[in-house]
This record gives sequence, structure tokens and C-alpha cells, in this order.
Amino acid sequence: MENISNKLREHTVNMKDRKSLSLTGVKDVGNFSEELVTIILESGELIVRGSSLHISKLSVETGELCIDGIVSSLTYTENVTGGGFFKKLFK
Repeated sequence: MENISNKLREHTVNMKDRKSLSLTGVKDVGNFSEELVTIILESGELIVRGSSLHISKLSVETGELCIDGIVSSLTYTENVTGGGFFKKLFK
């Protein structure tokens, strides 16, 4: 039986004409400005770059996020489970 607490929350990305972006599976929003929005996902971060970006909807309870503006790029980053020097040493 699969442990539900270890299952990552899936996310979806839906973009229309590079002017409207809808996402599900969002945990939180880190930074945001008119040029950059950092979205926190279970598996890492999604960085949205563009111009005139505006968050029109955010619900961390349902994991929904909507962004309007001109989207120029989407970049994913992975979660880094560090632990530092000693974790690597005693692995």
C-alpha cells in the first residue's frame, strides 16, 4: 500500500496565447513582480518570467493559481535535499 504522505502533489500548467497561465498543484508563491513569479511546487519551483505579470487568483487550499500578462519563459528547478557536509560524509 502506497504511503499518501510520500506522494507528490501533481500539478498542471495551462497557457493560452502566452497571456494567461493557469496552474494546479501549487503550494505557495515565493517571489512575485511584474517580470517574475516564483511558484512553489512539491517537486521544486517553477519560475515564470515575462512582462506585466499579475496574479489574478491564488488559493493555496486548492492549489490553484492564475497569472495574466505576457509570459516569456517557464523554468523548473528541482528540490535540493541537502544536509550539508556531514550528511554526505556519513552516507
